[in-house]
Amino acid sequence: MQGRKVPGSPEAEAAVLGSMLLDRERVGDVIEVISTDAFSLTEHRILYDAILLLYEKNSAIDLVLLRDELKKGKMLEAVGGVDYLVRVAESVPSSANVSYYANIVKEKAMLRELAHACGEILNEACEEAGDVGAKLDIAEKRIFEVTEKKIQGSVVPVKDLITEAFENIEARKGGDGVTGVTTGFEELNYMLCGLQKGEMVIVAGRPSMGKTSFAMNMIEHIGVGEGLPVVIFSLEMGKHQLVERFLCSYSGIDSQAVRKGMLSTDDMAKLTEAGGKLFEKPIFIDDTPGLTPLMIRAKCRRLKSQHDIQAIFIDYMQLMSLGGRVESRQQEISTISRYLKSLARELDVPVVVLSQLNRGAEGREGHRPRMSDLRESGSIEQDADVVILLHREDYYHRGEAEWEDTNTAEVIIAKQRNGPTGIVELVFEGRTTRFKPKSHESAPYGV
Repeated sequence: MQGRKVPGSPEAEAAVLGSMLLDRERVGDVIEVISTDAFSLTEHRILYDAILLLYEKNSAIDLVLLRDELKKGKMLEAVGGVDYLVRVAESVPSSANVSYYANIVKEKAMLRELAHACGEILNEACEEAGDVGAKLDIAEKRIFEVTEKKIQGSVVPVKDLITEAFENIEARKGGDGVTGVTTGFEELNYMLCGLQKGEMVIVAGRPSMGKTSFAMNMIEHIGVGEGLPVVIFSLEMGKHQLVERFLCSYSGIDSQAVRKGMLSTDDMAKLTEAGGKLFEKPIFIDDTPGLTPLMIRAKCRRLKSQHDIQAIFIDYMQLMSLGGRVESRQQEISTISRYLKSLARELDVPVVVLSQLNRGAEGREGHRPRMSDLRESGSIEQDADVVILLHREDYYHRGEAEWEDTNTAEVIIAKQRNGPTGIVELVFEGRTTRFKPKSHESAPYGV
């Protein structure tokens, strides 16, 4: 930072202060945009705080009252005396453009914070001691803290939202009931109305319940069936394994036969046909190990900008970390959950996150999972808009004759913030790692 000019606009800052002195009603407008630390000059911070004090007292705001308030706090000389107050008051002829000036001040403040963060990152990078991965995590966190401040909502009167609400309602009329991104399963779509924009959906289950297969089936329906751009971040399975699974599921070829290379000419023809159909579809896979929420956020922003991604899948939450030192694993998972929920809101797409369940269901009669089985953090349950628990009772009765032909999979909607809970029954075909509707038990894909 040495030799470089610190970002700031004293002129815009003075214009904001002058506007508030001209019109008390403008103070509320400014408060919504900037805080004291947004001002680059110390004297402007002092003046802003003094004006806010008058505003909080429900007092009138003018040059005389501001001078008296500063005198009371023995800060008049610190801001340059009465002469400087007069200059600030005369810096604008009207308060009409105060929001414009306030946004300039806000942007300059963000640039200062970014410059400060970059300085810290540079110092950390130049310090040779320490783990490189930890240094990268620190850098990501600092940049994330800056960008988070840019994302903020504002108070909106309901009258501004009514028209948009009716437009959305009108658009849904006469539709098939799916107002979000399709799951590919009719009964599940009926319950959820599809995967909704801006929502975090948790798909949880014990190992071998089919979480990855269930997610991949949904991705297939979204990317192939609907032609919508979709991405999966796979922290458990490599990209080549995932593609093989896609091919088996889509073609109906036994996955074990593919693994062993025991394929007939007909099998190869079906796989080739499936590959041709998948080839041009907008499905993206990232199997980078050790992904952090910040890395996923950066990648998704790029995908949204370049490909208008419509759904994000992450497999699975417990394999993610924040990097660096954390207080506890529970706290770390809570933070990861919050970041992923924020990602869904920011990009306005559904984020489907796979999650492990603890062993609670193992000793329970019927083995049916509950939300309380969510592993390592109750905050996952709080942050999620939808929680889906997968259960296959036949898995616990392997080798028992009476369960041999049972392949029912329960998709338990344990939580839905804006809709009903309940159970959707599907059929799990382990041979092709595919979930199917019960009514289409023997039907090939697409039927």
